[in-house]
Amino acid sequence: MAARKRNSLGEIIISDEVLATLAGISAMECYGIVGMAAKRPTDGLVELLGLENLSRGVKVHTQDNEIYINLYIIVEYGISIATVAKNVMETVKYNIENFTGMSVKRVDINVEGVRV
Repeated sequence: MAARKRNSLGEIIISDEVLATLAGISAMECYGIVGMAAKRPTDGLVELLGLENLSRGVKVHTQDNEIYINLYIIVEYGISIATVAKNVMETVKYNIENFTGMSVKRVDINVEGVRV
C-alpha cells in the first residue's frame, strides 16, 4: 500500500518504501542508535545493516492515510534503552509528518540488540 494525499491540483502517492527510508534515516540521526537490524527468516539471526539498507530495518503499514511504523534497532551499550526509544519515536514521528504532511498514528520500537 501507499500513503495518499489529495490537494486542489491532484493526488500525491508516497510509497511505503519511501516512508521506510525516511523513518530509517530519522532513526539513525538519534543518539544511542548503532544501526538498524534485520532478522534473517531462515535462522532467526539479527544482522546489523549499513546505511544503504536502512529501509530493511523498518516496516511501514498505511491504512486510511494513517501511517504505522515498526522499527528494528540496535542500541549502544550503556545508554538508557527507554530514553533512546522515546527519542527515536518522537524524531521519526516528527520527521515523517513534517516531510509528508500525513498523520503518523503509531511508532513501535523493537530493540534487537546491544552493541559495545
